[in-house]
Amino acid sequence: MVFDLDGLLLDSESAWDEGRRALVAEHGLPWPDGATRAMMGMSAPEWSAYVRDELGVPLEPPAISDSVVAHVLRGYDQRLPLLPGAEAAVARIAARWPVAVASSSNREVIDRVMAASGWGETFRVWVSSEEVPRGKPAPDVYLEALRRLGAEPGDAAGIEDSHNGILSARAAGLRVIAVPNREFPPGPEALGAADVVLESLDALVPGVVDG
Repeated sequence: MVFDLDGLLLDSESAWDEGRRALVAEHGLPWPDGATRAMMGMSAPEWSAYVRDELGVPLEPPAISDSVVAHVLRGYDQRLPLLPGAEAAVARIAARWPVAVASSSNREVIDRVMAASGWGETFRVWVSSEEVPRGKPAPDVYLEALRRLGAEPGDAAGIEDSHNGILSARAAGLRVIAVPNREFPPGPEALGAADVVLESLDALVPGVVDG
């Protein structure tokens, strides 16, 4: 079982969005319509390059990424924004199957979440899309998580909330369970690619995974 992180287990999509918006505003630049959705699922190298090339921030991508990560981590140091039902859902699924995380967050951020939540003792593997060639909706981060678990896509399921995340898990060949993000809901194409669509994490039980 491979979980996404941001927007599924953590109420953090807005934290990343705020960090990027703040950086753009610091340079006196506008935030164009569609920028938030365009960057959802991108790896750190991808979205930081987008902020430079498409939004015009005059910094190199590593500096852009570092600035936004620092913003996110400051918020996490004050309070880890676990979504309702996240801890119970992870516990239910981990009691039955090996679990991993395949996330678009930077590795540094995932490591901080695992330490602060105690999930470092639960998840066997966590992979950042900055560790693979392409971010979501490409399948790379899911395939790498499965490789480290020693599992095949046909024997695994991915749990996702976002448009690009759902498409990523589908492209990797996993059974796809969608728990749509209410703030940034996936579109019809992604929902149609999911095997199961749940209203909340409370509905994520072993029977749903088994189908």
